[in-house]
Amino acid sequence: MREKWSSRSAFILAAIGSAVGLGNAWRFPGLAAKYGGGAFLFVYLIAMLVIGIPLLMMEIAVARKTRQGAPGSMRALNKKTEGIGWLAVSNGIGISIYYAAVFAWVILMFVMSFKFMSMTGDTDSASSLWAETIKTTGTTEGFTTISWPVVGCLIAAWVLCYVCIRNGTTTVGKVVKFTVSLPVICLLIMAVRGVMMPGAMSGFAKLFIPDWRALADSNLWVDAIGQVFYSLSTSMAIMFAYGSFLDKESNIVVDTVIIAFSDMFISILAGIVMFTTMAGVGMLDNMSSSGIATAFIIYPQAIVQISGSGVFNMIFAFIFYFCLITLAIDSLFSIIEGISTAISDKFKLNKKKTTLTICIIEGIISLIYVTGAGLAVLDIVDYFINSYTLIITGILEMIAAGWFFKTTKILDELNRNTNKFKMPSWWFIPSIKVISPAVLIGLFIWNLYNLIKSGGVYGAADGYSLKANIIFGWVIVALILCSGLIIKIIVNIKSTKGFEEDSRTWDEITE
Repeated sequence: MREKWSSRSAFILAAIGSAVGLGNAWRFPGLAAKYGGGAFLFVYLIAMLVIGIPLLMMEIAVARKTRQGAPGSMRALNKKTEGIGWLAVSNGIGISIYYAAVFAWVILMFVMSFKFMSMTGDTDSASSLWAETIKTTGTTEGFTTISWPVVGCLIAAWVLCYVCIRNGTTTVGKVVKFTVSLPVICLLIMAVRGVMMPGAMSGFAKLFIPDWRALADSNLWVDAIGQVFYSLSTSMAIMFAYGSFLDKESNIVVDTVIIAFSDMFISILAGIVMFTTMAGVGMLDNMSSSGIATAFIIYPQAIVQISGSGVFNMIFAFIFYFCLITLAIDSLFSIIEGISTAISDKFKLNKKKTTLTICIIEGIISLIYVTGAGLAVLDIVDYFINSYTLIITGILEMIAAGWFFKTTKILDELNRNTNKFKMPSWWFIPSIKVISPAVLIGLFIWNLYNLIKSGGVYGAADGYSLKANIIFGWVIVALILCSGLIIKIIVNIKSTKGFEEDSRTWDEITE
């Protein structure tokens, strides 16, 4: 008997928790600052309506029908497209390994927030606190240097992750009630303080008043589309897993709209916090589109200038990093849930043991990020997965659903339980078949063009070598792209020992 969500709200909160992550709190405000505030919000909204919501609906609907994770769901559309599902799973593996390291850094800063009490006005000490503690070299040299505080925080991150999902939907449904509501409360507290600061209105103006000239910048469109694509947690097996636990009577159309707009709302709320606070301390022009730089270097400088009271600044730091902890944890465990669901479904394994095994193996691999070279390695891996394999997966998912399967069947599955608000065919089908694949192909080409323009070496200006790009970039890409073939070889070997895989297609699956 397949597990199910205990309630509709449990699913919605879990999906929101997965979608809302660290990128909402630090990357979204940085991009808004970079691209004309309201102009970026406008393009983001368009991208969410045209690409984000239809793709999110497609993944959830297919998974609810098939009751399978990403590989099983894609196989049900066409037996030749199962490998696309394994691409999504592999994306999740790569992302979760380095995401755990970022989570560890957030835990570290939360623990060290008491140090802000003695740093009032000392922006230099505040900005260097994180870098000095993690002992980063800033390059791919320094694997022998280890930050033991980060090791402890990394272990804590993986333990917390496993505890939250050890019993599947049962524990996830309970945890997300807190991990989704608490960051909103924290953001509201920080927003109130931000609004009360002198000059806060200039922050509001920069966030919400559009600079329409920014629309002429092609980078704006690329980054806005990318932010939507990455933020909604598509193409990394999560929403397939969560959708497979849905009751057949669930209303996917309405629930998806709630999830997508909640994600956008929290991003804007985080933007209000960041813009008003930075404006209040005179650092509005210091905002960066780099999330890590914002959270660990730039924002600490703002924290020590918020007031003349070291105690107040310390409390504010604790609230800020606690907020990031709650944002990070459900994003991490949702990715692991997507991976665990896919593997346990395919090989008929015990779900709890599979989850524990994944956490242990990934935890060991993630130790590479506690070294001095960890930040540089993370930067390279993050770039190649987000710029190439995630986009390839999204393109192939929509080609499979739009051209190798009858898309109207997915639309019927979407609308089966809704009367007042149906997903119209003029919105869903063109998006899945033409618009979204075309846009993502353009995004992929743009990223590749920029890489070639930089000499074929990502981060060359930061000292990253071609060798590092090959090992931590192209090798990772190759492993992800070959993941379906690797699984097929494993299945063939197991088949000689009596293993039988589930090979049912969409029309063969009964209610």
